[in-house]
Amino acid sequence: MSSYNSHLSRRAFGGAVGATAAAAAVGLGAGPAAAAGTPSDAASDAAGSTPQERPFQAARGRRSRRPNILFILGDDLGWADLSSYGSPHIKTPNLDRLARQGVRFTDAYAGSATCSPTRFSLYTGRYPGRTAGGLAEPIADKSAGLEPTHPTLASLLRSSGYATALIGKWHCGYLPDYSPTKSGWDEFFGNFGGALEYYSKLGLGGEYDLYEGDAEYKDLRYYTRIITERASEYVSRDHHGKPWLLNLNFTTPHWPWIADGDTEASAEVERRIKAGDARALWHQDGGSVEKYKEMVEDLDRSVGKVLAALKRSGQEEDTLVFFSSDNGGERFSYNWPLSGNKASLQEGGIRVPNIVRWPARIDGGQVSRVPVFTPDWTATLLELAGTRPDPAHPLDGVSLAGYLLRGEKTAERNLFWRVRGERALRRGDWKYYRGKTGKDQLFNLAGDIREQADKAALEPVRLAQLRAAWEKVDAGLLPYPG
Repeated sequence: MSSYNSHLSRRAFGGAVGATAAAAAVGLGAGPAAAAGTPSDAASDAAGSTPQERPFQAARGRRSRRPNILFILGDDLGWADLSSYGSPHIKTPNLDRLARQGVRFTDAYAGSATCSPTRFSLYTGRYPGRTAGGLAEPIADKSAGLEPTHPTLASLLRSSGYATALIGKWHCGYLPDYSPTKSGWDEFFGNFGGALEYYSKLGLGGEYDLYEGDAEYKDLRYYTRIITERASEYVSRDHHGKPWLLNLNFTTPHWPWIADGDTEASAEVERRIKAGDARALWHQDGGSVEKYKEMVEDLDRSVGKVLAALKRSGQEEDTLVFFSSDNGGERFSYNWPLSGNKASLQEGGIRVPNIVRWPARIDGGQVSRVPVFTPDWTATLLELAGTRPDPAHPLDGVSLAGYLLRGEKTAERNLFWRVRGERALRRGDWKYYRGKTGKDQLFNLAGDIREQADKAALEPVRLAQLRAAWEKVDAGLLPYPG
């Protein structure tokens, strides 16, 4: 047995003992409870309108078993790309329905401004800069990855009795050293890299990039369809009494700008990749607002199919479904009124949609304006599952279980981000930001979500406090190489 497996086995014993006490703390019992007061989806659809959202209020006193967890990520999906978040031209009825059935977070953030660092923050519950692999923004070669010895959301849940699977985009390192199956997921079906051509499955280096476990899997159909089928099959299984975690990571609507049926565009991108064009997948001479709309609406239909399979399986009541994006929007994203986009620590680069639904414990039709970011969800899911973090790798996220289930107030705290050349920290409504110009800026997001009214000169004390708070966290992180 490897040292990692030995470590997991010891954690499994401790986790099994600790799970009962931790589960009791969040009110997890043996059976489900109905979600009273949630407007029926059928009635809402028949009326042709969305019920008025109300401020979030916990439905206290309910008990349930430990939830299944379906954690869905879009790829480069902007904060306002869903119609429930304000898009005037993209229609997302399935995700809008999910929001009506649960809680929509307005002030939610990704753990970083690009793909792989955010995934590190989700899988570890920590700032990307805690680990060497998280310093790559994003990972582009085989030199970096998520070390298999580091505890993850999946390994910790598995140690307390969960079945675990990851379907779709991994982007936390390449074989032979890094893989979901080396980091706590029982099953993996998807791609290792940051992008792939949707039909040929050719990745950034021209390599074929569709795998089942650690072995290539040949399927030349449209990628979103393939992983939708796989995810639908997974949530439909009989897991023999085990709760389960499924990380479902779409590549949609990440470039290249190819929708289902665009076989000519696919063939052209494939030809260029094979001819040695290292930038072919960026597809900088392709795409349009209309094509992007097609891709987002296809993502919405795909999520709808998975949720329909979950409902048919009879597990909907006891499954916590979470939807978000790995970072802000890209070229064709609808980001208004936010400034900036992917790779920036302005709001448009890190603010993302967050939707949470758990019928057994959380009422629908609600909206929360509490600021949250990716590592918080790691901490939350571990607590809801009755699973303790590894004390040798303390979390940077804060569990929202008390807020969601018992109505506990959330304390004001700092949300921290760091990327090469940029820094940001949010405390309450105030955001400290330094971009690539090197100028410290201060914004009050309550009245200036677009980050245009710089208050730095008017609030020098506050600016100094937030800057000092950012620098204190930064001092405890790994430095960037070079």
